[in-house]
Amino acid sequence: MQYLKTYLKTISDRGNIELAESINKTAEDIGNKYIRNFTFSNHEIGLLFGNVQSGKTGQMFGIICKATDLGFPVFVLLTTDNIVLQQQTLERVQNDLKGYCICGENDGGLFLENNLINPVIIVLKKNYRVLRQWSNILNSTGFMKGNPLFIIDDEADASSLNTLVNYDKQSSINKYLSAIKNEASCSLYLQVTGTPQAILLQSLSSGWHPYFTYYFQPGDSYLGGDFFFSNNMKSKCISFLENLENPIRDVLVRHLVVSAHILLTGGKVSNCLLHPSVRQNIHSDFASDVKKELKWALENINNELLKLIEKEYDALEPTKTVKVSYNILLDKIIEILTNNQIKILVMNGKNNVSIEEYSTGVNIIIGGNTLGRGVTFPSLHTIYYSRISKKPQADTMWQHSRMFGYDRDSGMMRIYISENLYKLFSDINATNNSIISQVELGSSKIKIYYPEGINPTRKNVLDNKKISIISGGINYYPFFPDNESIEDLDKLLNSFEETESFYQVNLRIMLEIFNYIISEEDFNVEAYKEILKAILADKPTEQGILIVRRNRNVAKGTGALLSPNDWALGTKFNDKVVLTLYKMTGEKGWNGRKIWIPNIKLPSGIVYYDIKNEELNTKEN
Repeated sequence: MQYLKTYLKTISDRGNIELAESINKTAEDIGNKYIRNFTFSNHEIGLLFGNVQSGKTGQMFGIICKATDLGFPVFVLLTTDNIVLQQQTLERVQNDLKGYCICGENDGGLFLENNLINPVIIVLKKNYRVLRQWSNILNSTGFMKGNPLFIIDDEADASSLNTLVNYDKQSSINKYLSAIKNEASCSLYLQVTGTPQAILLQSLSSGWHPYFTYYFQPGDSYLGGDFFFSNNMKSKCISFLENLENPIRDVLVRHLVVSAHILLTGGKVSNCLLHPSVRQNIHSDFASDVKKELKWALENINNELLKLIEKEYDALEPTKTVKVSYNILLDKIIEILTNNQIKILVMNGKNNVSIEEYSTGVNIIIGGNTLGRGVTFPSLHTIYYSRISKKPQADTMWQHSRMFGYDRDSGMMRIYISENLYKLFSDINATNNSIISQVELGSSKIKIYYPEGINPTRKNVLDNKKISIISGGINYYPFFPDNESIEDLDKLLNSFEETESFYQVNLRIMLEIFNYIISEEDFNVEAYKEILKAILADKPTEQGILIVRRNRNVAKGTGALLSPNDWALGTKFNDKVVLTLYKMTGEKGWNGRKIWIPNIKLPSGIVYYDIKNEELNTKEN
């Protein structure tokens, strides 16, 4: 049978034509570019990168089907270490994919009995006991000695990476994943995530840096980072907490108005999310505050509450349904309040909340870490987010973006957030867009950069010996430089005269200049080139400042290259790349010869991350 064709028909028959087309494109692209060229002798790693809550599961299933059509007989599908999520994934595989032997964690006997007569999908959660068990099963049967293994690791950045890398040890989950992968004769390991920072910063020697990266676009109805956190302008759905006298009351009233509208127009569920902190006592405090505001609403249902309802009703701009009349909506709100139809669900380590509890009705969910990866809240339109971290991590914060998704109405969304947190999310979104641009342009070395104060990911999965940090606002120059061809560099710089204190130039000119610069490890020329490419991927016409000086007689090893005047000139341009080029006479060191020496200063307040001393040899995307 044709597995991909069969799966696409299943999706299309459910009315999801647009989704089927997206899945087909992803599966065919990855299949033809990477799976078809698999050598059946290596262990290769790739990355499937999509937006948070943008439909990665369907894309994964499409890739499984395409890989089956191309000869892969065994698939291990990994979920996070969550019993409910593993079971949900298993059930979805059983419902969506036909013609496979589908095994859960306790189906070792079924795997043996099938004897690879039908292709196999094994759905496992990333728990070291489960992984150890299946490592033994796969190794003991001998099936994988003569067959390729395809591993799909959902949320691969969450728990799969080695958390003991800086202690020269290997964490348990990472160890057993390595065993499953490497004990097969050959394998293709596909990492899947919406937050690839930790994966892209893995060293090649770790065995977990992707050889190829593929980004799939979300559908037209998806609401994501650019809708909520664009750097260009503040979305109408954003309300800054600093401007509100009683934020919880405002959140409650907004949720009442939105919920009444959803229920009146055929919807079955309306969710509101409050993410104030990681601390469970604060969750309890917020639950108490919500109850107090519900009591206030009931007591003021005919006076003060009406003014707030009318204000929110006027601001409501539904795009997927016709706006209901004010009086009908008001009657529905009164019904919700008087019949006590709002459920307050505290979701944290102390309180388990099943999916069924927020799948119908009007709900307010309060929690912290449990509101992250793998948890999807249907029809979520009202969000309160005030969680503060001393050392925010970009990937963790982005996974808190539960507002992203397809079943949202853009005209009914409302995010209550502080201005500082909004700026953080906007900065993270900007870097995400840069990563996407680099992937789509086929960049072989994707560069990650964030404003100072934001870490890309947790530090325990990054190899300190392999990661270098380049800070904006600091002058960098090589101690041991050379020129590929000083004659060609002279020609390139011929039109830039010293009579001009500086020139505004396209960054592509700086890239061309760096093609003639050679240096030892103290000044990583390739790293600076890749940073320039990363900036250009996001802003193709980005401008920088070029300062050119000739006949310089600076002694080598003095500890400073720039003259006081040129140093001061460079500091005037804090938001641009500043490249200063000095042509030395060679009279004071520099091996007695003329040479061009670069000094680069990247935009201030930005930290760039680079993987040291490794040729990644990634495939083009």
